[in-house]
Amino acid sequence: MWGADFVFPRTKQVLPGSQRKTQHLPPKEHFVAPKPSVIHVYKDYPPVLGGIEKHIHTLARHQVHRGWDVTVLVTNPAAFPHGLQTQITTEEGIRVIRSGRLFTVASTPISPSQALYQRRLPADVVHLHFPYPPGEVVNHWFGRGNVTVLTYHSDVVRQRGILRAYAPLLRRILRGVHAIIATNPVYPRTSPFLSQVLDLVHIIPLGVDLDPFLQVDPRAARELRESLGKRWVHAPLALFVGKLRYYKGVDILLQALTRVPPLHLWVVGTGPMADAWQRLARRLGLTDRVHFWGEVPESRLPLYYRAADFFVLPATSRAEAFGLVQVEAMATGLPVISTEVGTGTSFVNLHGQTGWVIPPSDPDALAQALRFFMEHPEERQRMGQAARERALREFRAERMAERTLALYERLTSNE
Repeated sequence: MWGADFVFPRTKQVLPGSQRKTQHLPPKEHFVAPKPSVIHVYKDYPPVLGGIEKHIHTLARHQVHRGWDVTVLVTNPAAFPHGLQTQITTEEGIRVIRSGRLFTVASTPISPSQALYQRRLPADVVHLHFPYPPGEVVNHWFGRGNVTVLTYHSDVVRQRGILRAYAPLLRRILRGVHAIIATNPVYPRTSPFLSQVLDLVHIIPLGVDLDPFLQVDPRAARELRESLGKRWVHAPLALFVGKLRYYKGVDILLQALTRVPPLHLWVVGTGPMADAWQRLARRLGLTDRVHFWGEVPESRLPLYYRAADFFVLPATSRAEAFGLVQVEAMATGLPVISTEVGTGTSFVNLHGQTGWVIPPSDPDALAQALRFFMEHPEERQRMGQAARERALREFRAERMAERTLALYERLTSNE
């Protein structure tokens, strides 16, 4: 593909008779090949918090570092009327287009201007991030990418009525892309849609920039505990980090906590269930042992992991498809308690090796796991070390980016 930066190499022009002379064009070293290009399509992007948003940001930054021209095409999250405007910025070398959002239906932004950008912007690769039906449908009908890759982050779990209407087209969309990335080997076998297109599926686990979690000042972590009062300094401490959505299972965690009296809990994150779960904590008499931190700056998040004794992700449904926060906790050296919901959560956290995997929505089973990790510091240390080693071996962002770009290059070379 020729781009605006294409420059012809040095050539000679032969003229008749005495007019014959050599014409020199710019030297060979001035030749600039066009960068390969990728457009990521989804609904949101940081500073909006979320696992998919964080993944796109991480992947895009590493692709820029490897010489790709990267565009992220999302919608403007600002409140009305400011959200109607389209904003185009360059962030860390990434062109970010936040197209005007008219309104939101069932957690899905409706943005005609995003659709127009999808129809107008050519790219070597269009990378869709599912589930986001508007982006998938517009690309299927009008997309201009030479190659389409789709990362299947999660089944549509809650909006079942919408899924029934969307399912026939979704099957055509999945069959029509060049490749589908699944983030773990469990999900394709258990997903009603991925299981029908296994020939297109490539397994590329999500990755995290682990360096901030590998070297955390223990004194700063201790000071964080002390900031809440003396009783927090020596108390056994469990940690939850994540968006406070219905499927995260914090209500189950609070119920389990009533069965393990000495244990304290930090909840980091905001979301639609925040008020309800804070009211539940008060109703259960847990206000002295549970602290809701709300939203925490990304730069300070490693301190919260370092301050805790172990990590809990008590998900209750398949909507928790991977659990990137588990990787962050593991990199900090924390063992993990997670639930078996038939997704990548139990691919990341290996039962008996890096933590425990228990049944979902079971306060008694969760209380048993909490009590075990509270009472067995030597097992916490052993599993925490194994967790750190697994995070470093399998879930580095660099490895994820290398695997993704290798897939892009195989696909584009076949076009």
